[in-house]
Amino acid sequence: MLGIQAAKTTKGAKMSRDLGVYNIWDIRREAKKRLPKGIFEYIDRGAEDEIALRNNRAAFDKLKFVNRVLVDVSKRKLNYEFLGKPISMPFGISPTGTVGLTRYGGEVAVAKAAERMGIPCCVSTNAQTKMEEIWEKAGGNLWFQLYMWPDVSMRMNFIDRVRSVGFDTLVVTVDGPVGSNREYNKRNGYGIPLKPNPRMIAQFLAKPGWLFSVIVQHYIRRGPLVFENYPPELRSRVTDRKQKYKLAKTDNQNWTDIKRIRDKWHGKLILKGLLNKTDVLRAVKEGVDAVIISNHGGRYIDSSVAPIQVLPEIRNAVGDDFPLIVDSGPRRGSDIIKALALGANLVMSGRPTLYGAAFNGEEGAYRVLEILQEETDTLMAQLGLNSIDEIGPQIFG
Repeated sequence: MLGIQAAKTTKGAKMSRDLGVYNIWDIRREAKKRLPKGIFEYIDRGAEDEIALRNNRAAFDKLKFVNRVLVDVSKRKLNYEFLGKPISMPFGISPTGTVGLTRYGGEVAVAKAAERMGIPCCVSTNAQTKMEEIWEKAGGNLWFQLYMWPDVSMRMNFIDRVRSVGFDTLVVTVDGPVGSNREYNKRNGYGIPLKPNPRMIAQFLAKPGWLFSVIVQHYIRRGPLVFENYPPELRSRVTDRKQKYKLAKTDNQNWTDIKRIRDKWHGKLILKGLLNKTDVLRAVKEGVDAVIISNHGGRYIDSSVAPIQVLPEIRNAVGDDFPLIVDSGPRRGSDIIKALALGANLVMSGRPTLYGAAFNGEEGAYRVLEILQEETDTLMAQLGLNSIDEIGPQIFG
């Protein structure tokens, strides 16, 4: 990681009102109050028995610090450079395809919050807002996340579209070749196609503020809900009984697809969803620029290992120079520092800014980032650290 000189970001960043929330769990609680139960569970919960979801948190919680004292930390800074661009702190926003269900125009709100904070934000293929609109209205260090489709020409044409918009970093999600087993979604009627049932209708009516400010407003301004970034051949309303994008299976993807994308995409290429060091070493061989070590937030394989549990082994396998990103589970500044100490160059998460958008749009998402920045800065001082480059396994004693 390359440090760069700048003023301490916690003093220089534009600060928001505290909004009466002081940690990510406060914001999650507010989001739960505002959203229908089924929507909240869709974004908040994991697969099957949610063992992986709980283990993601437990893996962070079990790590304990040993601090140093009498260190001058008055000039500490969180900012540094990642993949050739300066960022204000070692955190980025993972792609999430349901921001538009938490807040009308939520994708733009979250991207604007990231731009204000000066961190990367990854736009999802499954967004309810077109990538062109997000790019135009938000700007900043925007990445684009791609799900691969079986039709190679369709996939390659889509990459051309991403490039033409202006994105220079492409994130290819490679886990989840088939859908995951989430029984609560089935009970709530939250599948594709979306099947309204008495339980869902009652949940919607119980949250009239959300219903009118999100669903009704979207319908009035944009029409029925669709995945706006899908090619026309695959685009359907989420309520259509016959879904065109059921053809968009990824169970035939393989390393040849990655080579094909690498040959075509001349910007930064990141693979998301790796946990096995053999796969990471293959990614390095194929010429990708970074990987995101992730178990999809515990949403695909239950009993999956937590990413930070395999991070040290992967770092040892790839050496010091290859950029490793970790997501799945971070909720505190301390989690960011723990992941960096184990070998990550950047930490990402998606749910916290989903909660923030549901709570208060752009300001809510920004408050999430502000909290994480404040917590990270505070802990660095308490540990006797002055820069991101100083974070290493020595902080565990």
